[in-house]
Amino acid sequence: MTRSDLVIKRSFDLFFSCIGLLVLWPVIGLTIIIARLDTGKSGLFSQTRLGQRAKPFTIYKIRTMNSDGGSTITAGNDERVTAIGAKLRKWKLDELPQLYNVMCGDMSFVGPRPDVAGYLDQLGPEWQDVLDLRPGITGPATLFFRNEEELLAGADDPKNYNDNVIWPKKLKINRQYAQSWSFLSDLHYLLQTVVK
Repeated sequence: MTRSDLVIKRSFDLFFSCIGLLVLWPVIGLTIIIARLDTGKSGLFSQTRLGQRAKPFTIYKIRTMNSDGGSTITAGNDERVTAIGAKLRKWKLDELPQLYNVMCGDMSFVGPRPDVAGYLDQLGPEWQDVLDLRPGITGPATLFFRNEEELLAGADDPKNYNDNVIWPKKLKINRQYAQSWSFLSDLHYLLQTVVK
């Protein structure tokens, strides 16, 4: 991306994340309360993820699990996810607090999903174009693997399947996104996200 591309992308993110927070704060507040009653824990979940250039940041989500322990890989049959949490995840309402991350510049609306340590930070310099991207709420890899939790639920070893099948494919998709970025493509991915 050129410098002007980055300015356009960041300006869009900043403007619409602020608008989104202003409009959706009642929904975010309500889902935090619902999650608090559902899980018995804080309804707002935070976790350290790796962002642009593998820099750590704190991501915010609506809590959908009744336990913080265990694997960082979530399959569709994960017993930690509550019944209400599953519905929040299905409708992506658990992602709404990430509008704050977008506003702060830790994330973008469109880009690779932010990972926990052990993935992005293990990439070599040949993946610099992917490392230079801000992580996104949605993106081409997210849309391609929109049924990721179901795929993992059907795998004998979900972590192995993620590490050796899903993660490498996501890297290739995200590299293609980085190398062919356009503002119109971001709008396309956002529209696809809403439709799907």
